[in-house]
Parts: sequence; C-alpha cells; structure tokens
Amino acid sequence: MADKVPTPPGLPFVGNAFDVDAVDQTASLMRLAEIHGPIFEVRLMQGSYVVCADYELYNELCDEKRFTKHPAGGLGELRYALGDGLFTAKFGEHNWDVAHRVLVPALGPLAISKMFDGKALSVMTMLKLRLKIFLEMHGLATEMVLKWARFGSEPSISCTDDFTKLTLDTIALCSMGTRFNSFYRDEVHAFAKAMTAVLLESGRRGSRSVIANMMARAANKEYLANIDIMQSVTMAIINDRKANPNDNNDLVNAMLTRKDPLTGEMMTDENISNNMITFLVAGHETTSGFLAFLFYRLMVNPETLQKARKEVDDIIGTGSIEVHHMSKLPYLNACMREAIRLNPPAAASYMTTHPNNTDDPVILCGGKYSVPRGTTFRNLVGLVHQDRNNYGPDASEFRPERMLDENFNKLPKNAWKPFGNGSRSCIGVGFAWQESLLAVAMILQNFDVRLADPEYKLQIQQTLTVKPRGLFMHAALRDGLSVGTLEKRLRNEPSSTEETSDTPETSASDSNEPKSPMSVFFGGNMGTCESLAQMIVKSASSRGYKAEAQVLDDATESLPTDRPILFITSSYEGQPPDNARGFVEWVKNLDESSLAGVSYAVFGCGNRHWKDTFQHIPKTVDTCLEKAGAKRLVERGIADAANNQIFDDFEKWECEKFWSPVSAAFGGKEEASSDSTPTFDMEIFESHRAFHLTQDVKETIVLKNEIISSGPDSAKRHIELQLPPDVKYRAGDYLSVLPINPQDTIQRVAKQFGLSLDAVMCVKSEETFFPQGVPMPIQEVLGSYVELSQAATRRGIKTLIRHTENSTTKAKLESLIGDSFASTITATNTSILDILEANPAIALPFPSYLAMLMNLHPRQYSISSSPLANPETCSLTFSVLAAPALANKSREFRGVATTYLSSLSPGDRLITQYQPSSPSFHLPASPEDTPLIMICAGSGIAPFRGFIQERAVHVASGKKLAPALLYMGCCDPNADALYHKELAQWTDDGAVDVRWAFSRGGTNGARKKHVQERLWDERDEAKLMFEAGAKVYVCGKRAMADGVEEAMLRMRKEWADESSEQASQWFERLKGERYMTDVFD
Repeated sequence: MADKVPTPPGLPFVGNAFDVDAVDQTASLMRLAEIHGPIFEVRLMQGSYVVCADYELYNELCDEKRFTKHPAGGLGELRYALGDGLFTAKFGEHNWDVAHRVLVPALGPLAISKMFDGKALSVMTMLKLRLKIFLEMHGLATEMVLKWARFGSEPSISCTDDFTKLTLDTIALCSMGTRFNSFYRDEVHAFAKAMTAVLLESGRRGSRSVIANMMARAANKEYLANIDIMQSVTMAIINDRKANPNDNNDLVNAMLTRKDPLTGEMMTDENISNNMITFLVAGHETTSGFLAFLFYRLMVNPETLQKARKEVDDIIGTGSIEVHHMSKLPYLNACMREAIRLNPPAAASYMTTHPNNTDDPVILCGGKYSVPRGTTFRNLVGLVHQDRNNYGPDASEFRPERMLDENFNKLPKNAWKPFGNGSRSCIGVGFAWQESLLAVAMILQNFDVRLADPEYKLQIQQTLTVKPRGLFMHAALRDGLSVGTLEKRLRNEPSSTEETSDTPETSASDSNEPKSPMSVFFGGNMGTCESLAQMIVKSASSRGYKAEAQVLDDATESLPTDRPILFITSSYEGQPPDNARGFVEWVKNLDESSLAGVSYAVFGCGNRHWKDTFQHIPKTVDTCLEKAGAKRLVERGIADAANNQIFDDFEKWECEKFWSPVSAAFGGKEEASSDSTPTFDMEIFESHRAFHLTQDVKETIVLKNEIISSGPDSAKRHIELQLPPDVKYRAGDYLSVLPINPQDTIQRVAKQFGLSLDAVMCVKSEETFFPQGVPMPIQEVLGSYVELSQAATRRGIKTLIRHTENSTTKAKLESLIGDSFASTITATNTSILDILEANPAIALPFPSYLAMLMNLHPRQYSISSSPLANPETCSLTFSVLAAPALANKSREFRGVATTYLSSLSPGDRLITQYQPSSPSFHLPASPEDTPLIMICAGSGIAPFRGFIQERAVHVASGKKLAPALLYMGCCDPNADALYHKELAQWTDDGAVDVRWAFSRGGTNGARKKHVQERLWDERDEAKLMFEAGAKVYVCGKRAMADGVEEAMLRMRKEWADESSEQASQWFERLKGERYMTDVFD
C-alpha cells in the first residue's frame, strides 16, 4: 500500500513557515531535502505543496499526460502583470493556445536555430534574418564591452546589473525594435525599474498569506502602479507600430499580423501586451542570472576559464566575432550547459495533476507514495540536476567536460531541464543561448576577468528566479589592448597603429640610487608563502632591486623578461593553492619557446609526511616554465614544514644559492651591504588612539565561548560563531582565524623599546606590508600586524649582531647561528624578542626590529559542527596553549590564536576566512551504505563532531545509516572526556558508537590506553567494517596519526599475511580514497 508523503514537523497554524526562508526559499528547501529526503510535503498558511528533489520523481512528473505546469507561488502572483501570457497562463486558457501557435514559428529566425518551419521562409531570407539578429546582439554586447574597457580594470563590475542591462536591451531591440539604451543612462529605464519592483513584490506576495496580502495596502498600491507603467510602455509600442507599420520580422509584427493557423483568430492587443511583457521579463531575467552564474563558475575554476579562453582564441582569434563562429565553440557550450545545470535561474518549477488525469489518489514512485488529485508539486531543478546516478559522484562539482556533445547526448531523458518541460518549456531557448554565447565569447576574447573579492562565496538573490547576490568582478583588457584598438576590433576595422600597452612602465625608489625591477609571485592558502615573499622584498632593496610581491595568479599571461622572477608556492594534497590555480593551469598548457627570455627561480614549501604529493606544485611550475623556454637561474629551493624550519630553509637558500646567479644575470649586489640592516623610514609621535582597518575583511560574531574540559595538560574550549551570510560550509571544512597578539607580549615589546602603547607610528617606506603614510597606534601595529612570537631566523640574528658592540654578546649571538641553531632557536621557539630581553647589550632600533618581523597570518581550525544543524552558525573546538616557555622557563608561553579566542565573549567580532578541506575529508555521499571509522584525540574530535551531528540530523529525519565508530582519545575520564553527554545522546540515537581511550586511566580500573591501542585490540570488528566498505578518518597530532598508521599496517599484515613492504603498498593505495587524515602539530 502506498504511503503518504512525509512532512517535516511544524507548528500549529503556521506549519513549516519557520523552516522556509522567505528571502531564499530554494536554499531552505534544499536543506530540508538533505534532512528529509527527496520527497516531502511543506505546509504553510498560504497552502501546501510537495517538494520534488529527485530525478526519478521529476522524470515521472514530466509526463504531460499525467501532470502539467501550474503557475503557483510568486509566478501565480505575476499573473497580475502578465495575465495569461505564455509564462503565466493556466492549463487550457484559450489565449495561451492562440499565442503559442502564432509565436513558435516566429521565434525560429530570432533563435537562429531550427525552431521554425523552413518552408515559411526562403533560405536567403532566413540567412538575412539570422545575420540581422546577430548584428543587433553583437552591437548591444559591444556597448557593454566598451563600457567595461573605458572604466578600466580597477572599478568593480556588478555582474547581475550589467548582464541585466545587456539581456533586457537585447530582447527589447531584437524582438520589438525598441532601444532602452541602458548602458547610456545613469538611471535604469522606467520599464526596467518598474519590472524589477514587480518581480520582487510578486515573490513577496507568493510567500505571504492571502490575508497578509490584503493588509499590505501601500505595497499593493505601488505594485499596481508599477504594473501600469509596464503595460503603458508595451501599449505605446503596439500603438506606434500600428500607426507606423514596417516590414521588420520581429515578434511585435508577428503578433499584430499573423493569424492563429488553427482558428484564424488574431491576437488581441491585451494578449499582445501580456506577451510583450512576458518576453521582457522572462527573456532577460533568466538569461542575466545564467550569465552571472556562468562567470562565477569560470572565475572560481581558473583551469576551466583558461580552456574556454583558449578555444575562443583558437576559433575567433583577434578579429571581430562573426555568426559562423557560434557553431564552432563546443567547450564554451559545455561550460554554459554545466553552469546552468548547477545553478538554473528558474531554480524551482510548479506542477499539478493534469485535468484529464482522473486518478485520485495519484500514485508516485512505482507505488511508494500517494497524493491527492490536485496536489501542487514544487520541483527543485538544481537538485534534480545533481543526481549522482546521471552525473556521477562529483555531480555537485563544475566539470564542463561532462557536457560536451558526446556525453550530453547520452544523458537520460529529463536529466537536464533548465528551461521547463514539454509544451510549457521556454520557446526562446535558442535566442537566449545565442545571445549568451556571443556575450561570453566577446568577454573572454578581450578581457582577463577575476573576482573583485577573491574570498567571495556564492550567495543567492531570489525574486521569481535566482541570481548571484553581491557578485562583482574586475575586467582588464588582455594583451596590452587599448580601448581604441578594441573598438576597431569590435567594428571589424583595421588597426592603424601597432598595439602597445596603455600602462607605462613605472620605476620608483626610496633612495637616490636607482634600483632594478624584480618580481616575486607567491601562492599559498595559509600566509606562509606570502611571508617568504615579503622577506625577499625587504632583502632585495639592500641588493639593488626594487621587488614587488603579488599572488601567483597575477602572473598569468604576463611574465616580464627584463627582470628576475621568483615563484614561491606550496601544494595542498597535490593541488595548487587557491591563488595559484589559474597560473598553474596556464603554465601547464604553454607551447615550447613561449617564455623565451624569461628568467626565473622557484622555491617550494611542503611537508614530507605527504610523500606522494610533496613539492608537487613547485616541481610542476619549475618543469613547465623550463619546457616553455624560460631560463632557470638557480636550482629549485625546498622547505619542509615537518622540520618547522621553513623560514630558516628559505634564508639559507636565498643567501647561499639565489642571489649569486641573479646578480650575475641582472647586476645588483651579490652580497648585501655590511651595514644594510632592514629598517623603515618611520616617524613616531604622540597622538590620541585611532583605529585604521587596512583590509576588506569578513567579520564573524561570537555567540558562545565556554570551557568544555579543564584537562591535565590544557583547557579545551568550544566557541560558537555567527557566520557571514555568504559563507556556506560542509562538515569537515576549516575556518581560519586572524588573531591578535597577547597583550603581555605586546607590553614586553613596548617595554623593550621604551614605547608608549598610545604612541602613533607612520611608515613611509614602500617595501612593507604596512599601510604607507597612515598613522597607526603602536598598540594596533604590535597586536594586529606582526608575528611577535615566531622563532628567530639566522638572518634576524645576524641583524642583531650588527647592532651589538659588546664582544661577549656578539660571540654569544654568533654561536646561535651555527650548528646548534635548530636545537637552541627553532626547537625552543626562541623569538627575536626573547633574544633581546636576554641580551640587553643589543642596541636594536625599533624600526629595524619591526622590519625583521613577518606579517601576522591566520590560524586554521577544523569546524566542529554541521550546517544541517544550523547553516548560519558554526563551532570550533580548540586546546588552549599555555605552558612554560622553552626559551625561558620562568615565563609562560601562550599560543597567539588560542589565547585570543579564549578571550572573546558573546557579541565580540573576529576576522575569519572559510577554507574548504580536502574533497576526500567529508562524509561519504551515501551515508546509508558507507560505514565510518573515525579516530582522534583531544581537540582532534572537531571535524568528527560535525560528522556525527550531521548523522544525527539524518537519523532524526528517519534515515537508516551505515554504522559509525568513533575512537576518542583523552587523558582522564573525569577531566577531559570531551562532549561526553552529547556523544552519549548521539550513541543512544544510533548516530555513532563511541570507543573511549584514556591515556591516564580508564573507568572501573581499566588500563591506560591510546586510541591506536584500542583500535588494535578491536581489530576484528574493524576488519568486518572495513570489508563492508568503511572509510577511515584520522584527526589529531602527528604522533597519534603515526601510531594509527602503524596499527593499520600491523592489522593488514595479520589479515592478509603480507610483508611490511606489501602492507605499506596497500596502505598507500588507501590514502585519499578510504583512509583520510587531517594532521596538525
């Protein structure tokens, strides 16, 4: 017997109103689908509907004999403006039938496709119409492109605003012969302004009850006034065309002159007006959103952007885009298909049972569910498009290759439906696709595009359709193109002068001696590579170079030949850092000799514990540059984070290997001047305290901060945060925190240099990460800008020696940079401040001290919550580092970030940055089928708390999940059994089975045990889970992770009777597939 469709629990009278966000209903429904499954009923005051988030059900609903489109919600409210036009008509309305039969043939030549009867037009007439429409589209795209070029690369472009202007102007001109001239107006056209207001209010009305709509008198008055504006514009066009007829083959003439081929009727003026508004609304709204989503996807996937641009360059070149090019861009077409698959602007569609379908109840899903006849269905097209059976395990990822013709044509019926279904699907698809393809090709041909905010995370703005909210980009003319030459290219005119760059070379120096240029490009997610870049920028000045540090992606297609170039980069599980992905993709596809004349060096950061991918990206960059004809100046430098000596490794490589060949090739000084102490041109003066924020940051608000364990070694804390609205995360991801140095450390520095913390300083030097010429309080500089507790480097100690006259102190310092450096400085984390306090004879000026310091970098923490519990908040779990300083046992060393986080109270704000974790370090795509073994110790529980919390949400919704084991290591059951009450509840609920391991004693006299020991003791159970397909996740310190690895190898040798070498090979194959680690030191 069929079951009723499940319903999320709601409240009396209002039902599920608090589960559905009125601003972004689609996102709320997608979240409910994650919890309750692909079919469920939502009950609201204004009515109920059944949500479909599953391909199998959607495919069934696409049967037009059983189901049909139903204009409900905001679309139903839009009938006040569009009446019974093609977009909003109900099933069986006569005017829809007439308009549909008149307009489908008329849209053929407009669509530049096969969507019309070829007998209606001669071949020559058809070709003329195709060219006419193409040229009109081309002209309007040219207006937008020239506007961008004249604005320059610095202003931010609002993607949604400009694409809305483009698509509105295009549909108005090509279908109605009317120009809105949006790119020449300071304010939008009255029609566009009224239309936007009507769309917003229709969406609001669709989410309100009938009574609430009746009570909104002021909104209703404005709503109707805006509808009047829209209708007056279209009626004016109709009346003008009647008074001044022409032979344009556009939609207005088609509707005025063609008869319904079935009934012989002419369309009424009211029907014509309704459909003109329909074209302008539907024809621009979805296309502009689609273009914005497409460029977002391209900009965050630079390797795809490079491929798309290469196709444009290969097919179109540098000439004007012509109509025959449009059919020769298969990869660009695939990018468009993939973008609209993931983000269909019409994110939801409504259906109901067909009037001729007399079944009651209606049976769905092969008899699994039943619904009453007349039920409204709301289809989440975006989730239907991410069905893993149709698109694979990476269905939620942007991968255009799956949409190339060969693969696209193999998709199951109804698997890709961004434009509606059957007879009610959009009849202007071909027109919109041609318009979009032309605009995208023109932009890629002429501009380098990038996100205005590199940290932007996709946010959704919903009216009747969805668009990206707050999406801005920069567009810089490519290849030194000038505005004048671009204009000639777009108009297909020959250029009369050789193209030169608009940007003159600049040279600047803060000394009388001119300096040679040098470029330093860095790629990294955590700030280390940027700090290394800043180090060499400082040291380059003393060797006769003016260096500039930039992110690696800025080097794409613009490597100079008049200077040495240093690339500093890291790898993340074999992948490029976020700010180097575009460059790496570009450099991998260069032709031989394309970089002839470029001179470079590469320095790579990594961690040898990731032996399969250690230094992978630095090696790749080095190899590809050489293959492309660039000249390697020096052997690639290597720093290993496992030794905790990255800065020292870099200094040694720089001093001993880098500068000599650079000086030989480009001049400058091989050795820095003996008196070249790094310093700043700086003034310090007394003033009132002032605050100056130097960067565009994202603030996060503290909701709760509590101790969850006092522990024998360190306190553990749980902090809950209100996320910025644009941050969307997954369980297992990271949140990086930019801390403030501890106040006692700041006061130590002030005391050392005799400074008042109320003093204000102003840095005038150019070679610095500080704001130049901006007065800043010493308190803020020392607290927010620099690393005060970082271990000293050899170069730093050499600077101290140059400021020391006392021979005893000098000898002591010289001994520190010898063979004992690693044990006396690095291992003890002895900072420059520690050395200064221990050696009062050193006379180091404060500006020189400040110039020695690295910029303060963010600290990364695993998120310890799941967005399914609450998508607007997250939590962090951390150990508070406070212990006797190794450099000075009489003083306490306190961790910079954990001390800062501990000090925060509810309502405080902190600077954070969201970072996705490795793709493999997330819950399996099929939690019902994949068992889990999670192993951690202490605060390493953070990501697993998020995993288990998410499983608990699924269990509460009725899902039956595969088993999950958590091996949790702590010291003492009475002191630091983290989250024990919560875990006990989740165990009772069936979300997890917790296995505690207490290193300093267990309950009921149990012996001391670490997690790896308990795993070994219970290896038979682990084996059964592993044979059932379990995935293993490990999070914690290196020693614990090594112990777990050793236990796994022992287990494998016992299970399979293998040698150590065979077991090791087996284990290496598991990594990243069934064995995932997140290790910290």
